[in-house]
Order: sequence, then C-alpha cells, then structure tokens
Amino acid sequence: MELSDVARKFVVHWGEMGNAWGVNRTVAQIHALLFFHGRPLHAEEIAETLAVARSNVSTSLKELQNWNLIRVAHVLGDRRDYFETSVDVWELFRTIVRERKEREFDPTVRVLGELVADPGFARESADAQDRVREALRFMDTLGAWSEEMLRLSPTTLEKVLKLGASVQKFVRGADGKE
Repeated sequence: MELSDVARKFVVHWGEMGNAWGVNRTVAQIHALLFFHGRPLHAEEIAETLAVARSNVSTSLKELQNWNLIRVAHVLGDRRDYFETSVDVWELFRTIVRERKEREFDPTVRVLGELVADPGFARESADAQDRVREALRFMDTLGAWSEEMLRLSPTTLEKVLKLGASVQKFVRGADGKE
C-alpha cells in the first residue's frame, strides 16, 4: 500500500512521539498506520507499507497485543490474521492509561506500601518516613482519582478536561482559600 503524504507524516510523527514516550518506533508506527487507515491490515501489508522486516512487524504486533491496543480480525476467504485498532481516541486513551497504570504506577504503590509495612521502616529517620508516607498517600490519591476518571463517559471526561484550571474556583470557594 502506498501512503499519502498526510498518512506518511502522521505515521512518522507518531513513531517519533512513541519513541519519546518510551515505545519502540516501529510499534508506534504500526499502531499509527492501523489507526489512520481504520481498517484491518495483515502483517505482510504492514511490513511492505512501512518498509520494515516482517520479523520486526511480528514482534511489534505482539507488543501491541500485549498492550491491548490491537486485536486480530479475520477476512472471509483469507486465512491470514489481520490486525486492527480502535478508531475511538477515548477508548485508546483509556487503554493506554489503564495499561501504563498497571505496569508502571501500581508496582510503585505496592513497593511503597511494603516499605511502610516493613518493621525496619520504623528505624529510618522521621523525615524519611514522612517522605515515603507522603509519596504513598499522594500516589494512592492519584491512583483513586485516575480510576474515577477512567469510569467517566467520554463526554463527561471531555467536560472535566475542558474545565482545566477553572476547577480551582470550585475548590477554593468564594473566599479564594482552599
């Protein structure tokens, strides 16, 4: 498949951004290609379009499946596996946030909880104990907030995001104090 200039620019940029976010460039480019075209593609078509090795495509597809960002689809009369992604940006956002939270955030919360529960924790300086407890409290609060945000409908979540800094008015109240 030949990419249009617009599609090429999107795929290349998404690959660069993926790289900046700690995601392999090819993985991000494959996801971008599937998202941009909005239809299932088979691995050979992906490899040919992006001019990458078929083995690289296979590895990248497995990683995208592990992140729950793509799924296998089948085409009547074709035995090959095709791959597709959601074209709903809110669904993709929720999936990425949920997966990153599970892989990166939750393990840190578990370790902080284990540290605080460790009998040796009491032998650390009071300042160190306070910092670790505050980090755990902060991460517990942020984790609970993110779970609540993920439960919102896309329409409500978009409204919350658009509120931005103006939410301060509701938190501070009429007197301007928290």
